[in-house]
Amino acid sequence: MAHNSRPLVQLSLAVNYALGGLNPWGYHAFNLAVHLLAGLVLFGIVRRMLESSKLRPRYGRAAPWLAGAVAIVWTVHPLQTESVTYIIQRAESLMGLFFLLALYCSIRGASSPHPRPWYLAAIITCWLGMGSKEVMVSAPLVMLLYDRVFLSDSFTEIFRRRWGLYLGLAAAWLVLGVLLAASRGEEQTMLVTNLTPWRYALTQFGVIVHYLRLSVWPGPLVLDYAWPLTETVSSVVPGAAVVLALLGGTALALHRQAWVGFWGAWFFLILAPTSSIFPIADVAFEHRMYLPLATVVVLVVVGGHEALEYVFRRLPAPDARLRWLELGLATAAFLALASATARRNEDYRSDFVMWSDIVAKRPLNPRAHYNWGNVLYRQGKVNEAISHFSEVLRLKPDYADAHVYLGVALGGQGQLNEAIAHFSEALRLRPNSAEARYNLGAALFRQGRLEEAITHLSESVRLNPSSATAHYDLGEALASQGQLEEATVHYSTALRIDPNHAESHNALGSALARQGKLEEAAAHYSAALRINPNYSEARRNLRAAQTSLQRAKEKP
Repeated sequence: MAHNSRPLVQLSLAVNYALGGLNPWGYHAFNLAVHLLAGLVLFGIVRRMLESSKLRPRYGRAAPWLAGAVAIVWTVHPLQTESVTYIIQRAESLMGLFFLLALYCSIRGASSPHPRPWYLAAIITCWLGMGSKEVMVSAPLVMLLYDRVFLSDSFTEIFRRRWGLYLGLAAAWLVLGVLLAASRGEEQTMLVTNLTPWRYALTQFGVIVHYLRLSVWPGPLVLDYAWPLTETVSSVVPGAAVVLALLGGTALALHRQAWVGFWGAWFFLILAPTSSIFPIADVAFEHRMYLPLATVVVLVVVGGHEALEYVFRRLPAPDARLRWLELGLATAAFLALASATARRNEDYRSDFVMWSDIVAKRPLNPRAHYNWGNVLYRQGKVNEAISHFSEVLRLKPDYADAHVYLGVALGGQGQLNEAIAHFSEALRLRPNSAEARYNLGAALFRQGRLEEAITHLSESVRLNPSSATAHYDLGEALASQGQLEEATVHYSTALRIDPNHAESHNALGSALARQGKLEEAAAHYSAALRINPNYSEARRNLRAAQTSLQRAKEKP
């Protein structure tokens, strides 16, 4: 998928940042508000479906509380945590809200004496959904199917009465096309190789069955599966049998029990962009079930209601007992799911807890080991970090970022030859990696291999000209060769990027001092000390510069 094809998500993050900086509270509050609104809109859709002319005789009296049960269960289900608690996955929940709003507005418009405002709202929310996530592409099809199943007797009638609505909805596909065309590709860490549409599609049979199991029994939940591709056709058979049977059942239900068929189609149409033949680097993610989960919840709630009514019709029991039993079952389901959701949210309290949880559940996931290794390294647990980076490379030898960070960890322990070998391998795998190029140059500089260091550091600043650290290190290498003017340029560039880079102030001061510009040098030493009052080298350099200036003044 594309990185900048979701402008509404980017806008929401920018607003969060403008209001609260990096304080996570505002981001979580926004995600939760979106999710709760989506639950309310789902309530409205299910209630109006059950109260439609085709279902009112059967479900009309029970419609409000059945819709309420669906909305509550869907909202508190643990499978939704990834879309709500994991901040960046607001793309899924925001898209889901606009998807539901577009459908709800089109339903309201069909029964309103003044439908145009409702239809306009449906078109606008559909367009907004396209700017939130690409999965919204299926919304016009779902809305058309709802219209045919619940509101109209033929497609001819639909297009005769609501052609303007569907023209506006179809235009939303053009909006998505423009966004995709204008966006740049998102760099993803490919954890699988030979990711062809055929292999991806075969793998999705097992993934979809897994999604369905989590819908009924939500555990264990995993943020990052690194799901392996299916290796043999025979291993596909069980999952394919389930999925194809459900597809066949959906087609049959559309003819015999149309409302059931609609929800089956809802499930497959919304999953189609991510769980069919379009290969995505990550084969499985739980947030993709955000809207499809509604299918399972609706069928379980309404199907359970049907089953209980069937039993009670054969027993000499009053309707009141049925209502109390259903209320008790709904309450029990709510408490169980809410409790599981609360426990799952505990896993999101820190990156250490989350990545350790993923490693425990998916020990063959290289990205999990990589990210946990980074967390451990930041905590100063270098040996443990090295162990996890090494495990990444055992599982996936071509993981370029793991080579870089294993090199960083080894270099920090003085194992420069081993570090250089890993940086070099990372560059072989990813020749345009500014990070690998920088670290290789820095390691070579530490070994005194100045010409090689300058070559790699120069390429690093070309690839990433906004790195103050890379400019500083290149300046150091140039200064070590006596190229003071060139070094001064890079120190100055580092300070334009980061005016509070104390090391660059000190180094620029030293380069200027060697050129006889003592007053400018003293100013930079002073700046370094203002930033870091404990910077002993800058203090010594300032004293030396001040002494030299004083001597110069004392000369006749």
